[in-house]
Amino acid sequence: MVPGRRAAREAAGGRRCPCRRSGEELAALAMPNARLLADVTPLESLTRHGADQAALLLAPHAGADPAPLGRGASGGELSRVMLALEVVLSEHAPASTFIFDEVDAGVGGKAAVQIGRRLAKLAQHAQVICVTHLPQVAAYADNHIRVFKDPEASGQSDGVTASDVRSLTDDERVGSWRACWQATRTPFRRALTPMSC
Repeated sequence: MVPGRRAAREAAGGRRCPCRRSGEELAALAMPNARLLADVTPLESLTRHGADQAALLLAPHAGADPAPLGRGASGGELSRVMLALEVVLSEHAPASTFIFDEVDAGVGGKAAVQIGRRLAKLAQHAQVICVTHLPQVAAYADNHIRVFKDPEASGQSDGVTASDVRSLTDDERVGSWRACWQATRTPFRRALTPMSC
């Protein structure tokens, strides 16, 4: 073992493992039996990347074998793992701003509500910017900004589309939630509507 490594590992052993806390957060994000594990394998020699090989493994439900995050997790599971890790890590090393681009991808219903709650918790000690299409998540925000595309705004005839943002009033926020809600329900309505041949 590399000199000093044993002492460092023993000192770290007294701290609460972020993986355990992440498991608590995952349970709150509608993954009650998920386990997030840190797999640390000592290497035979010191390399430019360190003396260990480390990987995060996820067992998303009871009975599942832990697998590397990149291979064993769905999009919705990855989103929730990332949010759980950010919430836990922010308690130990706070950042001033977090940006989430559709952290709610692949989830809905109760899980979306829990994601909104966790984002609000994170926003208690940091600025959180979140792109979402889910009203359950948007409802937890203090401020809403609508991003929209306007092909006419660019003033060019080459087909370039410009994007812009605008803060929403309270009434516009409600209208935006309603539009998001309708958009999330439309595919299900279509799927249940008999099609004429």
